[in-house]
Amino acid sequence: MAPNEINESTGLNLTPHVIRDRLQDLVKEGKITSKGIARGTKYKIVKSHSAAIRMMLPTPEIKARGEVSFPLSKPAEKVREYVTAPLLNRASIGYKRSFLDEYRPNTSSYLTEEDKEILLGIGQVEAQTQPAGTYARKILNRLLIDLSFNSSRLEGNTYSLLDTERLIKDGAPAAGKNPQETHMILNHKDAIEYLVEPSDQVGLNRFAITNLHAHLAENLLGNPAAEGRLRTVPVDIGRSAYIPTAVPQLIEECFNLILAKTQQIQNPYEQAFFLLVHIPYLQPFEDVNKRVSRLTANIPLFRQNLCPLSFTDVPRRLYIEGLLGVYELNDLALFKEVFLWAYRRSVSRYKVIQESLGAPNPVNLRHRDLIKQIVSELVKVRASKETTTDKIARLLDTNLEIDDRNEVINAIERVLVSLHEGNIARFKLTLSEFQQWKANW
Repeated sequence: MAPNEINESTGLNLTPHVIRDRLQDLVKEGKITSKGIARGTKYKIVKSHSAAIRMMLPTPEIKARGEVSFPLSKPAEKVREYVTAPLLNRASIGYKRSFLDEYRPNTSSYLTEEDKEILLGIGQVEAQTQPAGTYARKILNRLLIDLSFNSSRLEGNTYSLLDTERLIKDGAPAAGKNPQETHMILNHKDAIEYLVEPSDQVGLNRFAITNLHAHLAENLLGNPAAEGRLRTVPVDIGRSAYIPTAVPQLIEECFNLILAKTQQIQNPYEQAFFLLVHIPYLQPFEDVNKRVSRLTANIPLFRQNLCPLSFTDVPRRLYIEGLLGVYELNDLALFKEVFLWAYRRSVSRYKVIQESLGAPNPVNLRHRDLIKQIVSELVKVRASKETTTDKIARLLDTNLEIDDRNEVINAIERVLVSLHEGNIARFKLTLSEFQQWKANW
């Protein structure tokens, strides 16, 4: 196949040299074979690898109502048949600690070795020698929108992808939306930025996960004190026969055990799936547990510079039914197939945009609030081109290291040059303030 034929058949848009390099990588990995030289070279998928990929990555289907779906295995269909039966026909069941206790890191495994090998093969996008989080920061602008939108969508949020992009980029809430939906999107944005910011404190530990919950739950819980705190009250699962434990001591013990076991797991994909299963199953917080699990599952992927899991196109119906299978049956068959399919969709998205997105400057990321604050101040005092440099110097924190200081000054100047009516809201500026500054600029 010619490069343009490969692009057409896969839906990608890669340059010929990128296609050639990837084909050579696949040959080295033993996934395809090559025969011939130069333009006469022909490639063929190794049968065993082809079969594994087909088995793991089912072809998506578009249902009549527009929702993406995919074929399921018989065990997954069996789970789905049970959890979609009328609630009265499903036995009430409580939290089973044995489900967690019986898991032995690196001995037990929810994913097969074949699953892990395939996921790693498609998920590696950055050199492993790069600092942890390099890839997540490289695609941060797109990740903020995709993960915020899809994770919120799985909660029933009605913001469209375009609405989400406008809110995150321009600070413009969508008209007619519930304020809680807007808060949910913005909380995701803050939480993702928290996870990708270089910090020794952000990891698979209690401090990071409780603070992640605080970011995601801000202004969404009836009790602000519950933000970032393990629950001490009972909770219910809608449309489920599952009743989470209401014993605070058990919640505390199992939460710590989940984190301890996750830290021991060596494979990042097993870590991710383990968290997606056990955080919602325990329901350690009063609410927002699934959101916490979806973002927490990305921590091991971020740390090893693997493609993130953004839940792109994941059918909400199947995602919920998969979790119900975990809750009521401790059966992972359906939820695992949703996870594998979801990761494949994420990979196909980010491998395409990787080459078109530059890495955000880590200094800018570190001082983003300061940059916004100073830009806002300069516009409000109607700083001119001639006086801007001096005013920035006076407004900057004198404790900034010299290298950071220069980068921040450059960033502020770039923002000022690019300001227009469509992007001033994120700097908390009014249209009249911008127009008055522009006239003086």
